Amino acid sequence: MKLIFKIAKNELRHLFYTPVAWFLLIVFWVLCAFFYEGHFYRLGIRMYNVLKEYPEMVYTSPGTLTGFITSPLGSVCASLLQYLYLFIPLLTMSVISREFNRGSFKLLYASPIRLRQLVIGKYLGLSIFNLLFLLILGVFMITAAFDIKSIDTGILLSAVIGIFLLLSTYAAIGYFASSLTRYPIVAALISFAILTVLANIHQVWQQYDVVRDLTSFLSLKSRTTRMLSGLMTTKDIIYFLVVIVMFIFFTLLVLKGKMQKVSWYLKAGRYLAIITIALGIGYISSRQSLTGYLDTSARKINTLYFDTQKNLELLKAAPLEVTLYTNLFDEQLIGLPGNRPSYLDKWEPYRRFKKDIYFKYVYYYAHPPGDSSLYKMFPGKTLKQIAGLRAKILQVDSSLFISPEAVSKIVDLNKINYGVATRLSWKGRSEFIDYFPTETGSSLFVDQAQTSEPAFNAAFRRLSGARMPKLGFITGQLERSVLKTGEREYGWLNSLYALGFDGDTLNLATQEIPADMTTLILADPRRELGQVVKEKLNGYLRGGGNMFIMGEPGKQQVLNPILQQLGVQLLPGQLVQPNQHETADKILVDKSTKAYWLAKEYMNLPYQNLLKHRNNNALRQDIVGAPGTMAGAAGLDYNKDSGFVIHPLLITQPGKSWKEMSKLVMDSTAPAFDPLEGDVQDTSFAVTVQLTRPYNGKEQRLVVAGDADFVSMLRSGVFGRDFIRSVFSWLNYNQYPIYTAFPMPQDNILTMTPAWAKLEKVLYIWIIPSLLLLLGIALLTRRKRK
Repeated sequence: MKLIFKIAKNELRHLFYTPVAWFLLIVFWVLCAFFYEGHFYRLGIRMYNVLKEYPEMVYTSPGTLTGFITSPLGSVCASLLQYLYLFIPLLTMSVISREFNRGSFKLLYASPIRLRQLVIGKYLGLSIFNLLFLLILGVFMITAAFDIKSIDTGILLSAVIGIFLLLSTYAAIGYFASSLTRYPIVAALISFAILTVLANIHQVWQQYDVVRDLTSFLSLKSRTTRMLSGLMTTKDIIYFLVVIVMFIFFTLLVLKGKMQKVSWYLKAGRYLAIITIALGIGYISSRQSLTGYLDTSARKINTLYFDTQKNLELLKAAPLEVTLYTNLFDEQLIGLPGNRPSYLDKWEPYRRFKKDIYFKYVYYYAHPPGDSSLYKMFPGKTLKQIAGLRAKILQVDSSLFISPEAVSKIVDLNKINYGVATRLSWKGRSEFIDYFPTETGSSLFVDQAQTSEPAFNAAFRRLSGARMPKLGFITGQLERSVLKTGEREYGWLNSLYALGFDGDTLNLATQEIPADMTTLILADPRRELGQVVKEKLNGYLRGGGNMFIMGEPGKQQVLNPILQQLGVQLLPGQLVQPNQHETADKILVDKSTKAYWLAKEYMNLPYQNLLKHRNNNALRQDIVGAPGTMAGAAGLDYNKDSGFVIHPLLITQPGKSWKEMSKLVMDSTAPAFDPLEGDVQDTSFAVTVQLTRPYNGKEQRLVVAGDADFVSMLRSGVFGRDFIRSVFSWLNYNQYPIYTAFPMPQDNILTMTPAWAKLEKVLYIWIIPSLLLLLGIALLTRRKRK
């Protein structure tokens, strides 16, 4: 062992006295400085100025700045990894070849040094030199720890380990290439070739299951991605170790072959044995049931939210079967055989906690009846012929795809919209889900979900037999319809099903209110409610039922009889706010602080964090978020002695709008405030209110709005659909959606001043590289004189 360290020390000394090594160190420093300052120089100055004026940004900024250092996309580390493969082959290209060129390799015949000691010692020297690259990167990480408030050190450590393993792997490959030839440049080219093959081998023969697993294991692509995010897995670490050991053994075999005469089939057998062992270890270690995980991030962003873990635990009694239906004509290609590794990677966070998830794939070709677009693209062809051409274009086996008639016996194509869909099956129950698993660690759920965990949580609950909240949309009085997709209609609310809400329409003139109905929705009835309907609604409200009631100007007489018992009334007239850019019916409305506490929606979290710190005198007390616009709204009046606790959710901006009593003409001049006509201008008007009261051991919850358009297909984005989801969540006691409300990041503020930012830029980009250059010249000159 002492001899191995001596060889490593000698190799390290030799590297320090080569111009290439110093050149690489200086270039690496400059790249680190360039990428670091590129991310933080302007950002630091801008954030410093913003925080001086708006100190509340400390509490409302949802972003993490550690990601600027380690994120797999666009960070300092990710930018470095794009060039890292260029460094090591240049460093290793002459490690063995110079021994041949100097003739010193022949001395091994008479030397007491064993060949394996030489091979291990030289590689150890290379690995120690690689630590210098990490030392340089560590300087910038330490700098970031001072520049960023509460930096996530766990992610930094994981990234450092990942980059070191990658450097060591590159070194082993370059080391092997150096043993193949006397010419350093040729060795560097061989290294580049091997790295290119390993980076792209995952694309070869992906249609074959066993081959796909082996080539996916061998692939270098994205091996450090998880570590840069703070997730360490045994299969990634074992991969690096296996590849390193494999190429060190290859180097040993090459050098032995130069010293011993061995038959070609024995040589081939040795190489084949090493490859077979490496692939065997890799294949076994990459099995999901044998993979271990360590999430080093402070907020555990690489792990399923704990509620999701609990819901998966509900399914522990039996395996979960996942069936992916893939239409050959669909534009989503993730379901094709060659993309299975990517698809399975998406499921890995779930398979981490439930090992018995099994996958089935149904490939089919089908086209909606009555749609002739496909036939116009391929005139004169049958659907089967078109499928064959499409398969040829995508380079897949057309025999894998079954006909429309065959797939119709398996699944209702209308239910999956003739596209790509997933069915979850557990103990005889099935649920279709439109979402693919997405990244963990995010609280954001929108129509194009950044995280799909809320939808999967709802599906898991349904599979386990849990009772879901049931929404009843009242019909019969020309209300807004959940069955229509017009701009004034509520068709988009069907997306609530994926989040855990069952829904149904209910005509109270002919139907009773089911006992399991959790929330009724009465949205802008356009004609008088019949006596039977009123009695049922009044009885429901008196019985403690939850309800969402929306009205419109001009419909006060329809809803006020129902609202009377609640102590709420739609004010007569219409709220107006003249504006030179908009019609007067569009009023600016703010969310009250209560609106942000309805649910743990992503957009609410920063303001919830801010409101917790409202006692801080440095914060502006009037910040409640950006205003939204309501088009055609009536104000609300409420009685605080009605037995309900009433709080406004949406309110008009103080002194900017008034209650217009005369008929509003849109294509004429803007209305003028006229008290003689009954116009009323208040400090502000409530447009939406929440009501609560205790009833039979639970809390009755209601929301009343003087506008129905803000929930419609056209206007639902004004306040964000997150606000409307928040209302439904609150009305159903926040049982659903099951939000993934990860803690707010603490590493969201840069503490650097403009003066320090400028000093950093000069110091790291100019002064230190110059000093390194002078030090390298001095050492090389001194060495040459000796």
